Amino acid sequence: MIIDGHSLAFRAFYALPVDSFQTQTGQHTNAIHGFIAMLINLLGNEQPDALAVAFDISRHSFRTEEYPEYKGTRGETPPEFKGQIPLLQEALHAMGIRTLEKENYEADDILATLSLRGAEAGYRVLVVSGDRDTIQLVDDRVTLLYPSKQGVSELTRYDAEKVMERYGIRPEQYPEIAALVGETSDNLPGIPRVGEKTAVKWITQFGSLDEILRRRDEIGGKVGESLREHAHLAERNRRLNRLVRDVELDVELDELKRGEIDMHAVQDVFARLEFRTLLQRVGKLAGAEVPSGGATTAAASLVPERPAAKNLIDEELGDWLAKHERPGIQIQELGEGYEVGISTAESSVVFHWLPGGRDYALFEQWLASDAPKVFFDAKQQLALAARAGASIGGIDGDLLIAAWLLRPSTAEKSVAEAAFRFLGEQVPEGDPNQLVPDEESVAGPATLAWYIVRAHDAAVERFQSRTGEIYRGIELPLVPVLAALERRGVQIDLPLIEAHHAELSARVAELQQRAFDAIGREVNLSSPKQLQEVLFEELDMPKTRKTRTGYTTDAAALVDLQAKHPHPFLDALLAHRDANKLRQMVETLIKAVQEDGRVRTTFVQTGSSTGRLASTDPNLQNIPVRSEEGRRIREGFIHSADFETLMTADYSQIEMRIMAHLSGDAGLIQAFNEGEDLHRFVGARIFGVEPAEVTNEMRAKVKAMSYGLAYGLSAFGLSKQLNISAAEAKQLMVDYFERFGGVRDYLRSVVDQAKRDTFTETIFGRRRPFPDLASPNRVLRENAERAALNAPIQGSAADIIKRAMIQVERRMREAGLASQMLLQIHDELMFEVAAGEWDALEAIVREEMAGAAELSVPLEVQVGHGANWNAAAH
Repeated sequence: MIIDGHSLAFRAFYALPVDSFQTQTGQHTNAIHGFIAMLINLLGNEQPDALAVAFDISRHSFRTEEYPEYKGTRGETPPEFKGQIPLLQEALHAMGIRTLEKENYEADDILATLSLRGAEAGYRVLVVSGDRDTIQLVDDRVTLLYPSKQGVSELTRYDAEKVMERYGIRPEQYPEIAALVGETSDNLPGIPRVGEKTAVKWITQFGSLDEILRRRDEIGGKVGESLREHAHLAERNRRLNRLVRDVELDVELDELKRGEIDMHAVQDVFARLEFRTLLQRVGKLAGAEVPSGGATTAAASLVPERPAAKNLIDEELGDWLAKHERPGIQIQELGEGYEVGISTAESSVVFHWLPGGRDYALFEQWLASDAPKVFFDAKQQLALAARAGASIGGIDGDLLIAAWLLRPSTAEKSVAEAAFRFLGEQVPEGDPNQLVPDEESVAGPATLAWYIVRAHDAAVERFQSRTGEIYRGIELPLVPVLAALERRGVQIDLPLIEAHHAELSARVAELQQRAFDAIGREVNLSSPKQLQEVLFEELDMPKTRKTRTGYTTDAAALVDLQAKHPHPFLDALLAHRDANKLRQMVETLIKAVQEDGRVRTTFVQTGSSTGRLASTDPNLQNIPVRSEEGRRIREGFIHSADFETLMTADYSQIEMRIMAHLSGDAGLIQAFNEGEDLHRFVGARIFGVEPAEVTNEMRAKVKAMSYGLAYGLSAFGLSKQLNISAAEAKQLMVDYFERFGGVRDYLRSVVDQAKRDTFTETIFGRRRPFPDLASPNRVLRENAERAALNAPIQGSAADIIKRAMIQVERRMREAGLASQMLLQIHDELMFEVAAGEWDALEAIVREEMAGAAELSVPLEVQVGHGANWNAAAH
């Protein structure tokens, strides 16, 4: 087996998140981790007798001497990747694996040379590479293992038959196809107009590239002309993509036979890389275990063997549960009843649970108890249990949430993804249509529970700073609160909502006809292509921003176009879009109403990088509050007959209060502590007038700027938003920062600090990684800077409302209130209030929301009540 080291390391680098693989010293390790995890799988699956890993020394080779632009389009090596290759080579040497490099040649040439030598010596050769040039090496004795996706976890096996199936040619003909078509990744332009199908047709017809070029005059049409004009490109490409098979290497094949794994050396390297689980897997490969003292001894395995799942019920199951602490658990709906798996690292049980049956009474008691349990997506498991008439207590871990806290930009979608990320192990996958899971061949609930508890512990080990406090103090306690909100839902006045839908539908039809009348014909108002024809050809309006499919017709561009070049068609079109969006929103809401007249949303706890909750199916957080139509939709949210009224409670200007706290700006702190109208207070200082003299226009400008600054708003953006000149907007910002220097200094420092740390932190310690702050790509870097600017503020606001929800729910239960919390809409909470409980509930809500954080300014809570959501606004 011969492996292209750089090729596979780069794929591993882009497959695994940079921010989740970093040692305490700041060394990034994702490429090393992914490469070694892949290598362990390969060694276990293929059992090679001899092994080598080839690396490039640099981008310089005999190819760049002929063609300096060779591979010239490849960007700079990411700074996080630099330094990982020497450490990877050190790890490979400790594992007894030879690495090879050759000045002036590429790793592919080493692979080509060794594949030829190996085949001639009678070996069956496996080439592992993500470079398509290595397809030319495939023959009866050489097989290519090629990563089928961006990562390295899945490899496609290319023998001669597979190459013919995929490309329609023999392997040795592939570089001739590539010579004609070109290789974008190598910056080798091909013959214009010649694609893969044409190249394959020519190779099939003429037999070789040499013969195609010799008989080029026989090829007609434009493509023939292009071939004759650019034949030199194909000739050059073929010289460059031909792999060298006789590189002089200072190694004999016998020297590549797999050596002994030096577990002491592996321990030393892996300790510096902080690879605990990979150390165990390499130990298993070596047939050795690693006790705490450091010496190695023979053993059958280091990684726990997947325990056989015992099928237990009644007292035997109760005894097992009593003896095993903090297991992972997975419940799956299956026919009549539920399949349940419960596992520790050493032991597993599985059984078919029929809720309420005598055989499962001890299990149901344990499930509801405070006995610690670990889940993947505990909220979904709570919902399953609730449908079964059971309850779950003791949520001590949630792998989904733990993984998300480490990489908030992307949540794992399955146990398998999390297990690969944190354990480097593949969860067994069998027939997805199999009715009853076979625990030996497919991950049934017991196997999933085994991976859950082990991957969870590996994830939690990576927590840094106060991430564990966020996990234990906010996210885990929030799970049952969100599950309760989802279970309760909110009552809908269906006749009112349906009547509103009918009105909106009529309005949409009317506006559509107005648009048609304005241009004298019918068009599809949702088709960008047809709108482009109307606006830029028929009406000859100024072009908007260029896109790949023409000129943009998005809302912002059309609003700007209408402001500068008003037209009845644009009027009707924009109004139609707004009305149709509301109509679709109401339609979705109507479809979501269940038999009991309530709508139940799903709260996505891991749906944002900032920590804010998301709402889906349907989204109840996106209903407009400032428009009349939006308020009419809110009138459809009511309390049920069992309750007296709705209560809403939200934070007043919470993000600006957090800004005052984080920046320490004396002016902002004074405004909040004295109970002033913030924007009037700020406006008075910027415009040099008394607060009473601040006009509504002044206040609006200050408000837009105050919030905009926290989101990285530029003077140009402010000028567009307020419809003022860029010069006036710039002067407004200068005046603002002169009087509120603490804000200016904070906004500068937060990005500078994030660049040094590569992450931001909220008041409570929630981290949001920003690896793109070090990106050589200017667009990515500037986007990351803008996001980093607001992350501590928006993330702190998310933490505060979550803390409030947990405490309010706890206090309501302790007080025995029948009232219930229904929704969280970012900074707002909604409640159904039982008769006679208003005063008690209001006191709890005000106290817990105001006390959810200790800031240098007070958290002001506004409370309102009414028969519907709109009436309860304040």
